Amino acid sequence: PLTSLNIQSLTVSSITYSIQPMPSHLQSFRISSVAILLVGLVWIFISRINPPGVTADLTTATQKGFRVPDFETQTLTGETIRLSDLQGKVVILNMWASWCSPCREEMPALEQIYSDYRQQGLVVLGMHMTTQDSREAAADFVAEYGVSFPVPLDPSGDISRLFRVQALPTTYIIDTDGVIADIIIGGPVSEAVLRAQAESLLKGMP
Repeated sequence: PLTSLNIQSLTVSSITYSIQPMPSHLQSFRISSVAILLVGLVWIFISRINPPGVTADLTTATQKGFRVPDFETQTLTGETIRLSDLQGKVVILNMWASWCSPCREEMPALEQIYSDYRQQGLVVLGMHMTTQDSREAAADFVAEYGVSFPVPLDPSGDISRLFRVQALPTTYIIDTDGVIADIIIGGPVSEAVLRAQAESLLKGMP
């Protein structure tokens, strides 16, 4: 029977590991991947910083059912307007430019809705895409169509980027809680559609 172990009789085989250097093209790929990841992280951090006059938080988004992002800017007549100050009212926020044909076609409908429902708590804002147009063109447009509702300006393009405007016109219907009830992309939007939206949301007002 085996009662002891002679350690000297054991032979341990040696194993040689061969580590091949990483090919240069794979090294370059790894460095590029790390660089792209770092750039992405920096961009995420920077994009969280809102430009002056524009505020947003985790509960805001330019999507139906979300609280509308806030902004502050000057109107064509030089007044300061802040969207959050209008909470408690129904707001129609229309993005437009003077060269936009559908914008021109739907402007009389917006003016009529504003005239009919302003006393009931409806506000229409004609947000002029100033970076794609000019202040002078906006003034001529307002005079031509007899626009009486406020016309905020977006001279830096910050508001356009905040709302991710991809087409003109784009109209946001905002309820009394500051939540986007509907988004209408393109146009011209009919007076009947605007009237139905306005009456539906105004019903809940005291």
